[in-house]
Amino acid sequence: MNSARIGPRLLRWYDRHGRKDLPWKSGDPYHAWLSEVMLQQTQVATVIPYFARFIKRFPTIKRLARADIDDVLHLWAGLGYYARARNLHRAAQILVEEHGGAMPHDFGAVAALPGIGRSTAGAILALSYGSRHPILDGNVKRVLARYHAIDAPLKGSAIEQQLWALADHHTPRARVADYTQAIMDLGATLCRRGEPDCPRCPLRADCAARAAGNPEDYPRTTARKTLPTRAVQMLLIQDAKGRVLLQRRPPTGIWGGLWSLPECRARDIRAWSRSTLGLEIAPERSWAPLRHTFSHFHLDIHPVPARLLSATAAMESADTVWYNCQRPDARGVAAPVKRLLDQLRMNPGDVQKLKSRIHTADT
Repeated sequence: MNSARIGPRLLRWYDRHGRKDLPWKSGDPYHAWLSEVMLQQTQVATVIPYFARFIKRFPTIKRLARADIDDVLHLWAGLGYYARARNLHRAAQILVEEHGGAMPHDFGAVAALPGIGRSTAGAILALSYGSRHPILDGNVKRVLARYHAIDAPLKGSAIEQQLWALADHHTPRARVADYTQAIMDLGATLCRRGEPDCPRCPLRADCAARAAGNPEDYPRTTARKTLPTRAVQMLLIQDAKGRVLLQRRPPTGIWGGLWSLPECRARDIRAWSRSTLGLEIAPERSWAPLRHTFSHFHLDIHPVPARLLSATAAMESADTVWYNCQRPDARGVAAPVKRLLDQLRMNPGDVQKLKSRIHTADT
């Protein structure tokens, strides 16, 4: 193993080329925490506007803790992986209940918060307080795997332990916050997954993968599995006022806590609506399907507009609303559902086919 520590070179590179103008580079632990959570599985350019809107609406941990989960999910809508938002909201409440609304300095207390694991906890404490904690996000794993030419897929406890040992080995005693940002920046800007910019890399002199002449082959990858496909009919049921029926999804699982359209897998939509929703409806011609890809399956959505004829049961409840597309309120709506609602808003009362599109997100 190459034992040369990369800290000094990374810090010199960071002083000249590091991203010091990121909006969460404020030293505020709340900002560091929020950015680390938002950046999980998401690019910096995508996160920046979400971060700005989120901080404007919830400027402190206490404000976030007091917020309604619908407001939180509404601001998160489109960012994907919605469990992150639910965990963020619950963690803020715990911080208020147990730590006075402040981020503690204790690693164990931070790592125990919902949605925060070892690497995220280390990043929060390193970036905010300068505490020496190694991190191991996707960018850091890639940098270390290439620098040391780890010739195995980055899976399993043995490889994980090896990477943590390397991350700890390279983390310096001083300027920990700058080093932490530097190694994340290096992975995001130069040591990227495709077409690494080796000639500009500060570690190029003794990077084992570069010496082998095949840096793009690291980290080793396993064959990608073919994702299964599921199909569902989503009903756009409009009442006489043009409002659309929405239902809140269960708090966990796919789109947990978000508002969505009724999902029907039965062939007889009229009968299903009558028995399940207590609504008599007149289905119309289906729109073109949309494919929404999660991390573990494709979901083919078949939108079916329908007119409400009569109701045999009261529909308004805490988890069921008639939604006004022309005057939308602040509630978390799943991304493909929002696209369907926007189509209705742009063409009220006019059923038009949507072009098939592909959108990638997660829970």
